[in-house]
Amino acid sequence: QLQLVESGGGLVQPGGSLRLSCAASGFTLDYYAIGWFRQAPGKEREGVSCISRSSSSTNYADSVKGRFTISRDNAKNTVYLQMNSLKPEDTAVYYCAAAGQLIGRCVLSKNSYDYWGQGTQVTVSS
Repeated sequence: QLQLVESGGGLVQPGGSLRLSCAASGFTLDYYAIGWFRQAPGKEREGVSCISRSSSSTNYADSVKGRFTISRDNAKNTVYLQMNSLKPEDTAVYYCAAAGQLIGRCVLSKNSYDYWGQGTQVTVSS
């Protein structure tokens, strides 16, 4: 059974930071591109960031560029999303996803990803 489990969400004040984790079981993340997506109530799920198989390239949505950083620790079979300078509009359920077919630079299209976690809630509020 292939599984991704997100953790690290919670309530944070505007300007604060959180680090989300995505742990894989049943498979190794070494050869998968990993994406982070988020979905706010009533809105479409949108791509936030992704990292290529080789970790040689990353991609970020314009709305988070300069504030969020994606990284991978293959030894721990885990990917991370470091979120700094959080804004209320960052409030959403955050999902990680794995794509086994993407070669080279990753893309922020949810249709490209095969396996999904259940999400973790991030709330940015004062």
